[in-house]
Amino acid sequence: MTVNFTLNGRVVSVSTAPGEFLLDTLRNHHVTSVKKGCDESSCGVCTVLLDGKPVLSCSLLTARVAGHHITTVEGVQKEVDAISNYFGDEGADQCGFCNTGLALTIHALKHEIPNPSDEDIKHYIVGNLCRCSGYQAQFLAIKRYLEDHS
Repeated sequence: MTVNFTLNGRVVSVSTAPGEFLLDTLRNHHVTSVKKGCDESSCGVCTVLLDGKPVLSCSLLTARVAGHHITTVEGVQKEVDAISNYFGDEGADQCGFCNTGLALTIHALKHEIPNPSDEDIKHYIVGNLCRCSGYQAQFLAIKRYLEDHS
């Protein structure tokens, strides 16, 4: 089956099996920033933006994105680089495996909730798990980033 959608601002046409998940389709088409983590929709490393909202690509059928806009970190690279700098400043990026999904979630949060409270931030990123940290450094980095870039 052929599915047409916009990937990082460019219309693409991909061949996919009817039951194939977006994560696998993207990786099969050399979009390697989208990571494969738990394969159970519980860790957030496969996060992409669907029409600007974070979704888990490991549980989204590729057929369902027809006509939609998908954004990966390549589509918002400048912002991801800025977020990454804040993580580095706070010592929040250890192995970095979760960073791409978390960066896309932060990007969406910034656009959806102006001046989020601490609780808003914690609630919004709850689906992004990090196996290396205690989240405090990440939270401080996110908070500083959002304060500086609102």
